[in-house]
Amino acid sequence: MSQPVIKTLGLNRNFGDLKAIQSLDLEVEKGTIYGFLGPNGCGKTTAIRMLTGLLKPTSGEVEVLGYSLPDDAEKLRRKIGYMTQRFSLYEDLTVTENLQFVAKIYGLSGSQQKARINELLDIYGLENQSRQMAGSMSGGQRQRLGLAAAILHKPELLFLDEPTSAVDPENRREFWEQLFDLCDQGTSILVSTHYMDEAERCHKLAILEDGVKRADGSPDELMRTMGAHVVEIASSNLRELKQELLLLPPVVSAAQLGARLRVLIADSIEDPVGYLRQQNSLSGNLSASASLALVRPSLEDVFVTCTGKRR
Repeated sequence: MSQPVIKTLGLNRNFGDLKAIQSLDLEVEKGTIYGFLGPNGCGKTTAIRMLTGLLKPTSGEVEVLGYSLPDDAEKLRRKIGYMTQRFSLYEDLTVTENLQFVAKIYGLSGSQQKARINELLDIYGLENQSRQMAGSMSGGQRQRLGLAAAILHKPELLFLDEPTSAVDPENRREFWEQLFDLCDQGTSILVSTHYMDEAERCHKLAILEDGVKRADGSPDELMRTMGAHVVEIASSNLRELKQELLLLPPVVSAAQLGARLRVLIADSIEDPVGYLRQQNSLSGNLSASASLALVRPSLEDVFVTCTGKRR
């Protein structure tokens, strides 16, 4: 196995009494897309800022592309790209002017600048917006411009902090196709998100809560080892049934999805469907005609089982 592009050991970051990141051990393989999954305030951005050398850890070890941080932060910067959550380019410059500005920061010559900018305008469909002010662009266009700027210097490692938070589902799907293209070309990517469907696209991911890594692995591994069965119930009186289910000790959570209940039951129960059928306390709301089916877990189910946000 090749050397990981990111490795941390016991990484901590405190802001006064607030423990933003706690004992984070992380290993990201080369040529993969690794995800940080978690709600706002869980520590995703703080972790990324430490991994890019923008923020010093309170304690712990950080190695990125073989460079020790924060000591080698300046050497690392030309080898990484960083796309922040908020649009960080100049709104009063055109698309081309923004890319020219970034190219000069990275020391590209005039001929290199022109060739690379034309290439990126073509790849990300921005040719018609090349003279448009960045401030007047749509969310999807800004997103593509931000990505083009982040990879203009062909970084080995790309950091993306919730890059799709302000775009529609179609643009999100297109953006992820672009990420897979970059990955196929050899770029390693770390992306943070709070969208479960995006996290499931990652090769591996870490689930963060209150600065603590609750789980990590591939989506399939996390779903396979989450410690709970998933049963979907189609029945009448779902609201009352949900409240009764939550009183059963093996039930981790119950959530209504349209005309169904999605119920997580601890895997200590070998036959979860049979278990529910046998519960006399449910007889009033779980009719004989109710449909119960064991279904495939999702990353949302994994999140519920490994964090404190249950039931």
